[in-house]
Amino acid sequence: QLQLVESGGGLVQSGGSLRLSCAASTFTLKYYAIGWFRQAPGKEREGVSCISGGSTYYADFVRGRFTIPRDNARNTVYLQMNSLKPENTSVYYCAAVRHPFTIVQRMCAGGGAAMDIWGKGTLVTVSS
Repeated sequence: QLQLVESGGGLVQSGGSLRLSCAASTFTLKYYAIGWFRQAPGKEREGVSCISGGSTYYADFVRGRFTIPRDNARNTVYLQMNSLKPENTSVYYCAAVRHPFTIVQRMCAGGGAAMDIWGKGTLVTVSS
């Protein structure tokens, strides 16, 4: 069974940083395109950042503050979140899809409709 496991969420003050991890134990992430998505209570799921091959996409609300590095040796993709704001509070999910995307933005569109494998999410709470 293909599974993703997120970790690294928690409570942080406004302006602080967190690093979320997305790990897989039953398949190799470097062969997959990976996306991070978020869903706040009462809101639709939306794309935060996606990576396919060497190309990345960042939503406007995180560009310049978040990055999506890969560590192939650890079979992990991260979401490095800096300068966090209370409006970043949400459950964050990672997701994977086997085929590459030429236009990475499309991976993050539609709340992740293009993605095949999902984790269960990790909660990030940013206090003001």
